[in-house]
Amino acid sequence: MAAIAKLAQESDWKVTGSDAGIYPPMSDYLQKIGITITPFSLQNLVPKPDLCVIGNAMSRGNIEVESILEQGLAYCSGPEFIGRHILPQRHAIVVAGTHGKTSTAAMLAHVLEVTKQSPGFLIGGIPENFGGGARLGQGKSFVLEGDEYDTAFFDKRSKFLHYHAKTLILNNLEYDHADIFPDLAAIKRQFAHLLRTVPKTGCIIRNADERNFDDVLAQGCWTPITEFAHYPHAHAEWQWQALKDDGSHFRIYHHKKIILEITWQSIGIHQIANACAVVAAAHSLGVQFPVIQQALASFAGVRRRMSLIGTAGGVRIFDDFAHHPTAIAGMVSAAKAAMQSKGKLWVIVEPRSNTMRTNIHQQRLPQCFDAADVVIFIPPSHRNLTDDEVLDIDAVCLAIGKKAQVIQDTRSIIAYIAIHAQDGDDILILSNGGFEGIHQRLLTTLKEKAS
Repeated sequence: MAAIAKLAQESDWKVTGSDAGIYPPMSDYLQKIGITITPFSLQNLVPKPDLCVIGNAMSRGNIEVESILEQGLAYCSGPEFIGRHILPQRHAIVVAGTHGKTSTAAMLAHVLEVTKQSPGFLIGGIPENFGGGARLGQGKSFVLEGDEYDTAFFDKRSKFLHYHAKTLILNNLEYDHADIFPDLAAIKRQFAHLLRTVPKTGCIIRNADERNFDDVLAQGCWTPITEFAHYPHAHAEWQWQALKDDGSHFRIYHHKKIILEITWQSIGIHQIANACAVVAAAHSLGVQFPVIQQALASFAGVRRRMSLIGTAGGVRIFDDFAHHPTAIAGMVSAAKAAMQSKGKLWVIVEPRSNTMRTNIHQQRLPQCFDAADVVIFIPPSHRNLTDDEVLDIDAVCLAIGKKAQVIQDTRSIIAYIAIHAQDGDDILILSNGGFEGIHQRLLTTLKEKAS
């Protein structure tokens, strides 16, 4: 919603917003661009807005939602606003999948920027190369993070259906969003609907290693498909190969010939797969390989994707958004590989998303922390869940082993780390929320200890 607000502002709308609670980095970003966010109040609708854009976290009962409906004010969802007011006459490049949407979209936008195409983009994070998650741009291309989550309380289609993709990247497909999808088949159905919106003159770039897309494509596809996969693969046109365990050095193959070898700032094997999709997309848009290589080598990543918060007493603190077992496992493994055995890797986890708070991934979660030396969980919120639906973190820690434990609150976690962390250790904090500001609070505590 912050990114949508920015695009509306650039399109000469006067923009204000309401929210119950907002935290960095988005709070800092909105303040910087001059968009005021205030607590929900009927006064926010005076004078009457020309248009109310309602986020998908809103529901009936919200004081402003109820007033908008009572007054008959014009309203729409965020994705509908983008589709109607921003994307006409643009070439929409949509990145879809369970994981890697933000990083892949940011990476592709950077590649197009290096080519001087001045792309527009809408990304659910803050790409470090741009300093913000959205802009109109001057060029024809517009890059979007295509979320499969539902659109609004009044529109239960996936958000990406509003974007009318002409180039579509299909990264991966797993079960997620247990609060709105009963099973994987329901998510596949939304992706099948997405394929129906891509014109036959467009391009679909599909991860051939992800077999769940087979069922989606079998429901109908009218657009040429280009495939990418891990090297070696029997038939994928584009293939990728990691040359270092932390993902910092890799190769890209085209028709089984090496066309790029890159060392970059990102870490994680999953990021190489993202890069391969970006290379395929950029090539389809006419970008030359030397320019792609230059752009990927200078890609600075996305805030809250293995972002270094600071160092104190030789202990580094990192923040990452990972909140699904596949993403967690990949990031933990990459973080340990990047350390090169200099110290212990601490992983602090807040199970915060609607899916992570449930026991949907009860059996998979313990397998994600093999590379970690110390694992700490904070108890998940029981909000809107029955006791038998909530993730049993005690059982998760028991399955992980002696290196894992549950600590009840952030203050106690900080105190424990301050006592036991040593010079050379890395601390990786995983949450898709603010986590009560634990990152800066921990850094402050460790600095005080070291002084």
